Amino acid sequence: EDYVEVLRALEDAEGLAGYELNVSCPNTKHGGMQFGADPQLLGEVVGMARRAVSRRPLIVKLSPNVTSPVALGLAARDAGADILSAINTVIGMAIDSRTRRPRLATIKGGLSGPAIKPVALRVVFDVARGVGLPVIGIGGIETVDDVIEFLLAGASAVQVGTSLFRDPSTAGRLVDGLAIRLREEGAASVGEMIGAVRLPDES
Repeated sequence: EDYVEVLRALEDAEGLAGYELNVSCPNTKHGGMQFGADPQLLGEVVGMARRAVSRRPLIVKLSPNVTSPVALGLAARDAGADILSAINTVIGMAIDSRTRRPRLATIKGGLSGPAIKPVALRVVFDVARGVGLPVIGIGGIETVDDVIEFLLAGASAVQVGTSLFRDPSTAGRLVDGLAIRLREEGAASVGEMIGAVRLPDES
């Protein structure tokens, strides 16, 4: 119900490109992970959200903390998602060795940044091939090479998060650098990179 209430309030707002449903956040006490880990629950939430909005694309953010992100992606697609984003943070934990207490008040929380990039690439690769919706790649993107890796894995776009805390100009730098790299590669558009990874069994 909270998702629907927020979406209805945003539907009449201007300046938005789409709605991303964070249905897999590990940093909340109740409900954050449940929707993103159960295909049936996810389908119910996405279906309710789909019925509440029509002006903009509905994006569903997938969790890596599940057995099959593809199964969750299919559930989101069948319930009305237009786009998937992957991945949300990886559940982690830190302990202060001197106090012997968890460093996070929630004990466990979301790990982001470069450490999760290999996991993110794997999920993007699987979901892009297995679901049939555009995928926004997320996870440890700091350089132009990172962007291109996600595109090659099948992402149609990327999000930048953690690196912005260190360098707020990261997004602009990556856009400019990507344009240069595409010219160097002789690519007419980003679209030529999407899903173009060369696998061992492919020529």
